[in-house]
Amino acid sequence: MWRTARRLHEALAGRVLTRCDVRVPRFATANLTGQTVTEAISRGKHLLIRTDAGVTVHTHLRMDGSWRVRPAGERVPGDHRIRLILGNSTWQAVGYLLGIVEILPTAGEPATVGYLGPDLLGADWDPAEAERRLRADPSRPVGEALLDQRNLAGIGNAYKAETLFLRGVNPWRPVGEVADLPALVDLAQRLLEANKEQFGQVTTGSRRRGEETWVATPRAGLRSGARTVRPDLLSGSPPGTGTHKRTKRPGTRRSPGTGASLVPVRRRGCGSRPARR
Repeated sequence: MWRTARRLHEALAGRVLTRCDVRVPRFATANLTGQTVTEAISRGKHLLIRTDAGVTVHTHLRMDGSWRVRPAGERVPGDHRIRLILGNSTWQAVGYLLGIVEILPTAGEPATVGYLGPDLLGADWDPAEAERRLRADPSRPVGEALLDQRNLAGIGNAYKAETLFLRGVNPWRPVGEVADLPALVDLAQRLLEANKEQFGQVTTGSRRRGEETWVATPRAGLRSGARTVRPDLLSGSPPGTGTHKRTKRPGTRRSPGTGASLVPVRRRGCGSRPARR
């Protein structure tokens, strides 16, 4: 979402809207033409497009949504999937299958996204606060807690799986039993930071097709970039045991010992290839 927000900001910010076509019943009569877009930002998985009139266009992609930026002079083909078009004299942004589309006063944003935890890619990122929120429910499975946007905003299923795998933590282990929660939170943030400016996701250090991630793979039939988790690489033991199956992946080495934690073969930032130890 960070990358999408940046692209929309580049196309819309500082320009006067000459087209506003909202194709959801509740806001179908809304007209923002004549207003100048001041910024487009992401807040976790939410997107906020603000104008100088104190208005915010709030959208969320859900699973199937996407934004496409086209030249203003290019004809937008008729498509029942289009939910929103915002355009100026240079560009037009077209939102497809957006899960949420609403127009609200900018001052009312806290009522919509104020519940979110610290944004992993935001200016307000606060790892200590994220850790505090996670620890507030120590009996909750850590995989579930990481996905709760009230704890920290921005993690999806794929990043959750990659983070836990790289740290050697069973997703069903209670938060209170995670040995080094600050390190887990830090890794999650570094993974998102390392991938925010590129299309797709790389957590192994390899960009070769099929080797980009450890336990997340593309989902056929969904929008490009959607990922699912390979259960064969997650724990095969009962919930809470904290062990993973010993599955060999390309570029890994097994080190002595029986533990399930992971160590890098070589340092390459958060893209280091892990190995069992």
